[in-house]
Amino acid sequence: MGRYLTRRLLLLFPVAFGITVVTFFLLRLIPGDPATIMLDTRATAENVARLRHQLGLDRPLAVQYLLFLRNIGTGRLGESLIYRSQVFPIILGRLPVTLFLAVYATVLAAAVALPLGTWSALRRGRAADQAVRLGVLFSLATPNYWAAIVLLLFFSIDLRWFPVGGYGATFGEHLWHLFLPALTIALSLCPILVRTLRHNILDVLRTDYIRTARAKGLRSTTVFVRHILRNSLISTVSILGINLGFLVGGAVVTETVYAIPGTGFLLIRSTFARDYPMVQGLTLTLASLVILVNLLTDLAYALLDPRVRYD
Repeated sequence: MGRYLTRRLLLLFPVAFGITVVTFFLLRLIPGDPATIMLDTRATAENVARLRHQLGLDRPLAVQYLLFLRNIGTGRLGESLIYRSQVFPIILGRLPVTLFLAVYATVLAAAVALPLGTWSALRRGRAADQAVRLGVLFSLATPNYWAAIVLLLFFSIDLRWFPVGGYGATFGEHLWHLFLPALTIALSLCPILVRTLRHNILDVLRTDYIRTARAKGLRSTTVFVRHILRNSLISTVSILGINLGFLVGGAVVTETVYAIPGTGFLLIRSTFARDYPMVQGLTLTLASLVILVNLLTDLAYALLDPRVRYD
C-alpha cells in the first residue's frame, strides 16, 4: 500500500505539469485582450500598451510560462489581474463552497441511486423496473443547465420554497441554499449510478457463491448486504469516482445559474475577464482535486473487497 501511494503521488507531478502547459497556452488562444477588457471605455492604444507592460503581458509567452512555473514552485499561483491580489487565497476562500456542494450532491445522488438501483434489479422485467429505466433515460437526456433553470423557476420563484441563489451563513442555511444546486448535479449523476448498480446486482445474483450462501440457510438480508450489495458496490464506486470530475464540471454551470460564490462561478467570471492567473490557478486546483478523488477511489477498493492488492 505504501509503495502504491508513493508511486501515485509521484505521478501527480507530470500530470500537473501537463495541465499547466495545456491551460496556459489554450488560454492565450481565447480572443480578447485582458488589458482592453479591464480598461473598457478608457482603452486607448497608449493606455492598453501601458497596462499590458504593467501586467507583464507584453513579454514572450515562454517567459510568462516560466514565471508561472516559478510562482507555483514558491507556493503561489500569481496575482489576479482583476482582483489585484494573490490568486491562492482567493481560491481557498471559494473552494469550501464548491466542496460542500460536491459532497452534498454526492450524498443526494447516493441516497437516490442505491435504493432505485437495488429496487430495479430485484424486480427485473416488472413494471417498477421499466419505470426506473425510463426515468434513467429521461434524466440522462436532460441538460444540466436546463434542469437547473426548471428547478429554479418552479421551486424558488413559483413556490418560493428555496432561495434563488447564495450560500448562507450557517450550516443549516448552507443545506437550504444549496439543496436545489446539489439536486441539479445529483440528477445528472444518479442515472449512471443506477444503471451501474442494477447491472452489477444482476451479475452477482447469478454467481455460484450467492446460491451457496442461500443453500447454507443464511437470511436473505444477510446474503444481500454482505454478499450481493458489497460486491456490487466495487465497480459502482469506481464509476462514482470517475464521474466526480464531471460533477466538478457540472458545478461550474450550476454555480453560475444559482449565483453560488464557489470556484465554478469564479472560473466563469475570470474566463470572461481574461484573468489568466486566476483561470490557471483554478484549473490546476480543480484538476488536482479530481486526481486526488480518483486516488481515494482506488484505495476504497480495499475496504470493499479485501482481495484487492496494490502492486
